[in-house]
Amino acid sequence: MFLGVFAALAGAAWMLDRALPPPMARFENLAREVTARDGRTLSVLPAAGGIWRLRTRPEDVPPPLLALLIAAEDGRFHSHPGVDPLALARAATQWIRAGRVVSGGSTLSMQAARLLEPRPRNLRSKLIEIARALQLEWRYGKRGVLEIWLTLAPQGGNLEGLRAGSLAWFGRAPAALDAAESALLVALARRPEALRPDRHPEAARRARDAVLLARAPEVASSAEIALAGAVPAERHPLPRLAPHLARQLREGPSTLDLDLQRGVEGIAGEALQRLPDRVSLAIMVSDLSSRETRALVGGDWMNPSRAGALDLSRAVRSPGSALKPLIYALAFEAGTVTPDTVLDDLPRRFGDYAPENFDRAFQGRLRIADALRQSLNQPAVALLDQLGPLRLASAMKAAGVLPRLPPGAEPSLPLALGGVGVTLREMVGLYAVLGDGGRAAGAGQTVVEARAAALASAILVQPFPGGGPAGIAWKTGTSWGGRDAWALGMDRRHVVGVWVGRPDGTPMPGATGARLALPLLAQVFERLPPAPRAPAPQRALALAAATPMTDALRLVFPPPHAVLPEAGRVVLRAAGGRRPFTFLVDGAPLTTDPARREAAWIPPGPGFYRITVLDAEGAAAGTALRVR
Repeated sequence: MFLGVFAALAGAAWMLDRALPPPMARFENLAREVTARDGRTLSVLPAAGGIWRLRTRPEDVPPPLLALLIAAEDGRFHSHPGVDPLALARAATQWIRAGRVVSGGSTLSMQAARLLEPRPRNLRSKLIEIARALQLEWRYGKRGVLEIWLTLAPQGGNLEGLRAGSLAWFGRAPAALDAAESALLVALARRPEALRPDRHPEAARRARDAVLLARAPEVASSAEIALAGAVPAERHPLPRLAPHLARQLREGPSTLDLDLQRGVEGIAGEALQRLPDRVSLAIMVSDLSSRETRALVGGDWMNPSRAGALDLSRAVRSPGSALKPLIYALAFEAGTVTPDTVLDDLPRRFGDYAPENFDRAFQGRLRIADALRQSLNQPAVALLDQLGPLRLASAMKAAGVLPRLPPGAEPSLPLALGGVGVTLREMVGLYAVLGDGGRAAGAGQTVVEARAAALASAILVQPFPGGGPAGIAWKTGTSWGGRDAWALGMDRRHVVGVWVGRPDGTPMPGATGARLALPLLAQVFERLPPAPRAPAPQRALALAAATPMTDALRLVFPPPHAVLPEAGRVVLRAAGGRRPFTFLVDGAPLTTDPARREAAWIPPGPGFYRITVLDAEGAAAGTALRVR
């Protein structure tokens, strides 16, 4: 009979639990939190109503804090089912004797119920709290009850939860708190407005010391309490690093390094103070191998005059000369030049196009490597003329860079000098390709041969003009009219990009990448952990030149399933494999120099064609091509 009654009661309790579940809306209405790659809080956006409420698990706080909490609020927490009959009896006796409430007899479970569903303090509310406390323990156990309390406990003002309290009052996560700091948070939860340390410091100090000494003397000695010192005089702002990225992610983990992000934001903040009005900047740091973003500054956050709400790392701008390293790498891959090839930097026209150097002077005869280091315009355009602008555009797409051209325009020679729209994020990805053996992100598609990428990167290893870390390959870029100032660089672990400009795209007279962006690039590399030292430029070039071509044979132009406008001469190009090469169109060989990696072909008319290349070992690569 006893078992039957017990079963009936249990069944009735189960039905009530299902019919009247605990109200968890406040517990689930949390601030949006973005964390760094190590789990530390990177940025927080408040919950609805402007409440800073962060989920706090028992394992997020130090054991002494839990000991203080249980000793101060519910000494028999681990031995009762959610309600402590002894505490309730004591509270009732005190109420009868004093004629008023002396102590509420509430357990942590009852407090959790009240935090979930605040009610007027009366007998009816107390009875509901008792029922809900039993329900919470039944549903979630001791750990769940603690998580509810730790997440919802008021900490003064619009702060709720001990993680929010710890970050606001001490500027760090609760796991790093000492006993005195933990005691202040426990005391605050009792009377959050009367004990706010920024408004009532003496009351807060006394309440903290009382929790330490009277409630849990085993946690801290009298000597330690005497050394506890003053309480915080003001609130710390809650973390708001990487605001542009945090707004995009909204919540969850990121790949950012918190300490590096803080350092890069400091560099950006100091630079913005020196920049003219309406000029902003963007900085990005990526891991060279994984391509994960380690730091990102998208602009001057919340500064309307600098369009701070916009993420300028996504703004489409002209790269100036920053695309030149890819052109040189493609030329090395094609075998048309080497770093030691001597050429003439002299006035020359390419049809109606006559490029000039930045200083409007020409250098005469010089090596290809020196032409890239000096960022000369005419040699870069001449190389692109040999390669074909479509080849550069195809390589950019393979590297994750979308070449944005005017409507209806086809890639042309001005691409060499920045006649295309790109973003900082894309340019960082492009330089990662050059620094990582020509490999694109994701599936690892080869954009350019590893040896060719290494040659171009080695040329760019040079000292910073104003001093800075050694072993960095870097390149600057300046768009027409000084609208965009760029600096991009890489070592063996990271790739960094810096852009400086006006968000509205108006000119900055006299601005250059070397003057505005390059010093910031050097400062960011100073913040990065040291990478394995790169060899000196000449030794790096020798090592890269001595590396044999071991890539698999492939067609680099045309790209797979390309559609070309009806035109005259098309240059087919191969990479990898072993020479000599044979190029075929629909099975018919073209007349060409077998030692070269390219062949000229004039389509007889619109239609579909099959392009194939064979190497000395019989390997084949091909693709379908359509001519409109």
